[in-house]
Amino acid sequence: MRGKFLKVAVAATATAMLATACGSGSSDAGDAGGTLRVYASEPAYLLPSNGNDQPSLFVIRQLYRGLVKYNAETGDPEMDLAESIESDDQKLWTIKLKDGYTFDNGEPVDADAFIRSWNFAAYAPNAQNNGSFMKRIAGIDAVQPEDPDGEGPKEAPEPTAETLSGLKKVDDLTFTVELGEPFTGFPIVVGYPGFSPMAQACLDDTDACNETPIGNGPYKIDGSWKRDVEINLVKSDSWNGEPGKPGAINYRIFADINAAYSSFQAGELDVMYTIPAARFDEAKASYGDRLYEQASGSLNYVGLPLYDEAFKDKRIRQAISMAIDRESIAEAVFDGRWTPATGFVAPTFQGAREGACTYCKKDVEAAKKLLEEAGGWPEGKKLTLWANAGAGHDAWLQAVGDQVKSALGIDYELKVNLQFAEYLDKADQREFDGPFRLGWGPDYPYLETYLTPVYGTGAKSNNTTFSNAEFDDLLKQGDSAPNTEAAISFYQQAEDVLAEEMPVIPMFWRKEAAIYSENVDNFVWNKVADADYGATSLK
Repeated sequence: MRGKFLKVAVAATATAMLATACGSGSSDAGDAGGTLRVYASEPAYLLPSNGNDQPSLFVIRQLYRGLVKYNAETGDPEMDLAESIESDDQKLWTIKLKDGYTFDNGEPVDADAFIRSWNFAAYAPNAQNNGSFMKRIAGIDAVQPEDPDGEGPKEAPEPTAETLSGLKKVDDLTFTVELGEPFTGFPIVVGYPGFSPMAQACLDDTDACNETPIGNGPYKIDGSWKRDVEINLVKSDSWNGEPGKPGAINYRIFADINAAYSSFQAGELDVMYTIPAARFDEAKASYGDRLYEQASGSLNYVGLPLYDEAFKDKRIRQAISMAIDRESIAEAVFDGRWTPATGFVAPTFQGAREGACTYCKKDVEAAKKLLEEAGGWPEGKKLTLWANAGAGHDAWLQAVGDQVKSALGIDYELKVNLQFAEYLDKADQREFDGPFRLGWGPDYPYLETYLTPVYGTGAKSNNTTFSNAEFDDLLKQGDSAPNTEAAISFYQQAEDVLAEEMPVIPMFWRKEAAIYSENVDNFVWNKVADADYGATSLK
């Protein structure tokens, strides 16, 4: 979902090591710094192995820290808790950790902490959302056996192991990771929060840890997660890295973004990381320099449920996409701020190509022909368009419905009644009976992040259930390329497969807009991780 807008080329040679960057010192929860009050949607999870939605990650990134972090200004990966990440063949990686880091309960952040966290995420019966990130590690087939018929009635075999054979402890601060196949991007990918370490006490009772996390980051939870109300964080007295700027962070949870905006206007919030589209001009006029705006690598798309018979023919999917005029919707709903998508990879990522998606350009006559060739749309069947409630997606999704109806004669209805956590659960359960709105941004600064997690066969965020052998093979070739430059052509060919099969309809590249109050001294936006509340200082 998550991540953001940058052009990046990280060279990976036979021996790859990231630049070291770390802070020092610690701060007690009672230190000065004030309380930063921020707008939040209800997270789905607070376990790093399970939280993969934006509201969850905004909290998890402050509670947990992993091997690598991403530079706020450049997006480049830098060492965080790792001293080094090295490989001679891009398949067997040796990770050395910095000493002196602990969890909030006093447990050491050591090799065991990473190994047990990754094993827990990978083990199929634990059903963790971020388990798919472990699929490159040797032994994954034993702990996460492949389902023989995907989403069909057959059940996946029982795991034959509980731990990944590719994870080996060398000593307290060193472990090795053997991958099933070489992967150039491994030292970049591990900056994603799903690779965070976890305390043994957390794994002993994950339900309790989800409500009251036992983190290892610059902040710790104050009390527990008050669902649909708030999450309070204070500085951790066990953190040995660069301290956070605010003394506390108060995530105030809103079901409706317009209600949150009213709260900001009333002086009850210090930061909103997003602005209702209809209120943008008002916000710009009211807050001037306190409105932060930046182009984003986050894609809004309309997913097509390929598990529904009505969408199995790619010509149906192509026709719906070609019935849509993205430019007119962007102008009418977003005042031209959002960029119509012509591909599946963010425009400023290295390897992105303008016009990669030929079916993303409106052509009503071609759309009608494709629909006719596919046998037409079932008579009397409405096109059900889904989006999560309270986030302002109604207007542009209704415009999509109006255009499809006008061009193809397909009537539609909107369903926008589910809050985000419920909506994600419906997506995970493959229960949509029509096109559904979702977004995706890079989890890490590497081109592959737009492809494998969303469209790879069996990937956790593959909510359409798309599966294509040619696509998967091209990804594998890109992964095994000797360096990131050589990988690009394979990933581009994989994007070409998407552009023909159209499992999703790319709609817009968002432009991020945030507002902050007069209480804020320095607002920090991370190009990969979005608003960085821990680095944002108060006056």
